[in-house]
Amino acid sequence: MLRRSTRERKGQEETAGVSPSQSQDSSDEGSTTSTSSDTVWKRSRIRGRGRGRGRSSRGADAAGDAPHSRSPIRREAWKTVADPDIANPHPPRFTPKRRPGPQPPLTYGPQTPGDIFANFFDAEVLKLLCANTNKYAKKNLGMGKKFVWTNITPQELTKYLGVLLFMSVCKLPKMEDFWRKNIIFKVPFLATVMSRDRFRAITSNLHMSDPEEDAVNDTKKGTKDYDPMQKVRSLMDIIRNRCMSIYHPKQHISVDERMVATEARIKMKQYMKAKPTRWGLLFYVLADVNGYTVDYRLYTDKNHGASGKGRSFDVVAELVNKDYLGSGYIVYCDNFYTSPLLFRHLSQQGFGACGTYRQSRVGVPTTQENALDRKSKRGSIRWIRDGDLLFVKWMDAREVSMCTTVHPVYTEETVLRWQKTDDGHRQRVPVPRPTAVGEYNKYMGGVDTSDQMLGTNLVHRKTRRWPMTVFQHLLDIAVTNSFIVHKELIIHMRQQRKPMTRQAFQEELCAKLLGVPLAGPPTPSTQGHFPVPTNKREYTEKSQKASLGRKQCTLCHRSTPWMCMDCNVGLCLQLERNCFRDFHCY
Repeated sequence: MLRRSTRERKGQEETAGVSPSQSQDSSDEGSTTSTSSDTVWKRSRIRGRGRGRGRSSRGADAAGDAPHSRSPIRREAWKTVADPDIANPHPPRFTPKRRPGPQPPLTYGPQTPGDIFANFFDAEVLKLLCANTNKYAKKNLGMGKKFVWTNITPQELTKYLGVLLFMSVCKLPKMEDFWRKNIIFKVPFLATVMSRDRFRAITSNLHMSDPEEDAVNDTKKGTKDYDPMQKVRSLMDIIRNRCMSIYHPKQHISVDERMVATEARIKMKQYMKAKPTRWGLLFYVLADVNGYTVDYRLYTDKNHGASGKGRSFDVVAELVNKDYLGSGYIVYCDNFYTSPLLFRHLSQQGFGACGTYRQSRVGVPTTQENALDRKSKRGSIRWIRDGDLLFVKWMDAREVSMCTTVHPVYTEETVLRWQKTDDGHRQRVPVPRPTAVGEYNKYMGGVDTSDQMLGTNLVHRKTRRWPMTVFQHLLDIAVTNSFIVHKELIIHMRQQRKPMTRQAFQEELCAKLLGVPLAGPPTPSTQGHFPVPTNKREYTEKSQKASLGRKQCTLCHRSTPWMCMDCNVGLCLQLERNCFRDFHCY
């Protein structure tokens, strides 16, 4: 069965505003153009049902939906496995641009989690974020916003990233909960790294683009020169280039969508009725079979350089780049992207392609002669070849429709299915399965695997600033890709040890960014906190210096003449009790 999780299947027309005519076409095909499992069959149904936001132009969603001349295969009868497939295809020769896997200098020696992650968030990224954040904070102060600010440095920003990873490992409902005091749920460590107010100030002022350039771009709203991604484009391009340079994918790759939740009210926010994340930012993702995010694009509802062949065509044609990948790759995609027009384009570029397809696509067989019907026996196979395209239909629990340019019709492959015997008992019996279905099951889940790994110890938190949502997602991509590279390095270098678990990897990376040892208790730190007397009046009489101006200790609630200069709270500093140390370190 095609292993695709229910929560990952989508209503793509719902995400991008498909025209009513397209939604109806997809809905009509739902009962016939599905995949082998109930889950993936539902994906075809879901894609054609709900209603999107209606922003994109008519016919811009799917490749091959424009009217074309009728193909000869529409009048050709469906064949069975008994009919020979003379034009049995051979997969294209696999000639990647680089050796698949981690790239130098990562392969030169053992790499710690911090070493791998530093290839994504390197000095260039930290310098960019610090410069733009300081400019944005200065702008906010000039507008009258009240907060304490000192220019952030790359070292402090590194600790800020470590704090975010710490929060993703130790989950609490709100960020402020990590600085709570006088409660059994107190988390004392983060206060030794960064104060709550400083963390808030950095979070509210973190900026990825130059505020001056943002202001110029804002004046272009409503024109074709306006860039809706101005605030995130610089960092997105850098991290994207890092993802592509650090690792080269293996032969089997997949293209799919990813939804990232956001509370922001922006035009490019999309809706997916059948997704766990219904409202959010829509990313188109190219992923390796191991879940590594190779490339991505953020959907902005503005088609720059559109080919006129449909958005699904443009997305795959842009992500599957021959100049970067090489040739001989096999691309797997679902029925939103699959079309004869796209698959022939990929074939001309030296790529193979395989995916489920919709009956409403232009160029697919429409003949009903010798076709499958509801009474067809489970395991029945029908096929039609149109040059280098092979269209296969298979009866499983429901009808499955596949299109491929690299697989034969049937290679004696079977799959076990439960069936009733003549005496009424149920038993598992072998059922014939087309080759394309088995290969699709094996290699299509790259983006789903990536989404599952991204959901583990997620940095993402709710925010109404959509650039902050993008920043958190890019950080999640960097951490997840670093973990995958760590596992691939162990295989590449043939090390006789098991890779770390995701939990252990993220904990070690977090400790590295925070600059503290992972093992043992945290090192007490009172940097920036000094005890001073509560009574600062120099003219106070000597007899009153020890009693006048006393404060209540915030820990033991006794009267004390000492306070913290930075925290401005009373704290005991006595031989029998040191509340100052306990407050800041434990």
